[in-house]
Amino acid sequence: MQKAVRALLLTTALLSAGTIAARAETPDVVVSIKPIHSLVAAIMQGVGEPALIVEGGASPHTYALKPSNAAALQDADIVFWVGHGLEAFLEKPLEALGDKATVVELEDAPGLEKLPFREGGPFEAHAHEGEDGHDHAHGEEGHDHDKEAEGDHAGHAGEAGHEGHEHGAFDMHLWLSPDNARAIAAEATRVLSEKDPGNADAYKANLAALTEKLGTLDKEIAATIAPVKDKPFIVFHDAYQYFEHHYGVNTAGSITVSPETMPGAARLTEIREKVKTLGATCVFAEPQFEPKLVNVVIEGTDAKSGTLDPEAATLEPGADLYFTLMRSIATSLRDCLGQAS
Repeated sequence: MQKAVRALLLTTALLSAGTIAARAETPDVVVSIKPIHSLVAAIMQGVGEPALIVEGGASPHTYALKPSNAAALQDADIVFWVGHGLEAFLEKPLEALGDKATVVELEDAPGLEKLPFREGGPFEAHAHEGEDGHDHAHGEEGHDHDKEAEGDHAGHAGEAGHEGHEHGAFDMHLWLSPDNARAIAAEATRVLSEKDPGNADAYKANLAALTEKLGTLDKEIAATIAPVKDKPFIVFHDAYQYFEHHYGVNTAGSITVSPETMPGAARLTEIREKVKTLGATCVFAEPQFEPKLVNVVIEGTDAKSGTLDPEAATLEPGADLYFTLMRSIATSLRDCLGQAS
C-alpha cells in the first residue's frame, strides 16, 4: 500500500514538473487590439494567455503607449499587430525591440482579403473632399465602387494630401470579415507552432475548433441581417467595409473616414443632406467617440440612431470576444434598421 502511494506521489510530482517546464517554454505573446487578441487567445487556449496592449474603451487610432505596455513588449517573444495603417503608435516601440521578438504584421497574412480605402461622395472626408463631384453609395452602384476605387486609389494611397486617412493603402479593419478572421488565426497558428513546436498540436487543434465556430457564426450573422440588408445606413467612420463586403449590407456613407480627423460643420451638413437624399434609415455612433455628432447629423431627418463597436471597446477581452463583437454588430444593424421606416 505504501509503495503504491509513493509511486502515485512520484508520478504526480513528475507530471507537475513536466507541466511547469512546458509552461516555462511557452512564448510570451503580446497582441495589439482586442479583436486580434481574441483570435490569438482562442488559438492559445490550454497553452497560455496572450497579453493585450489596447485595453478598455481605448481606440488604436488615438492610443498612447503606457509604461506597462512598454514592459510587456520588452518581455515579448512574439508580437501580433495589424500593421502600420492601424496602430501607428506601435511603430517606434516595435523598432526598438530589434531582433529580440518575432513581430507579426497580420495585414501580410496569406489569404487575407484587403480592400482599398474608399473615396468620393459620402465616403470622402479629407483634403480634396468632393472634388470628383460623384456619389458612390452602394444604393446606386452596388459593390462596383469598391472595384473602381481600387484602380483610382492605388496610385496615390498614402500620399501627404491624405490627412483624413489612416496610413497605408488599405482599409485596416481586416477582422470584420469571418474569412479574414480565419486567415489571421491560421497565421497566428503557424507562427506559434514554429516558435513553440512542443505545443504545435494544441495550436492546430484549437485552429480547427475555431474555424468550425467561425463557420457557424458566419451563417448566424447572415440570417440575422437578411431582413434589413438592403436598407441604407450611415456610420461614424468608415470601418465596416469588410463586414459590408462579406454580407452585402448597404452602407451609404460615413461621417468621417478616420476618427483621427473630426468632421467640420460643412461635413456634418453634407452628411445630413446625404441622409435625406439617400434615404438612410439609421446613423450609427461608436462608443469611443462623440455621440453628439450623430445627433447633429440626424437632426431634421427621419433617421434613427444606433451604436456599432467595430474595435470591441465595450467588450471584455478573451477568446469569445470576437464572436460577441460580430454578433453585436449584426444585432445592432437588425434592431435599428428593423424599426426604421
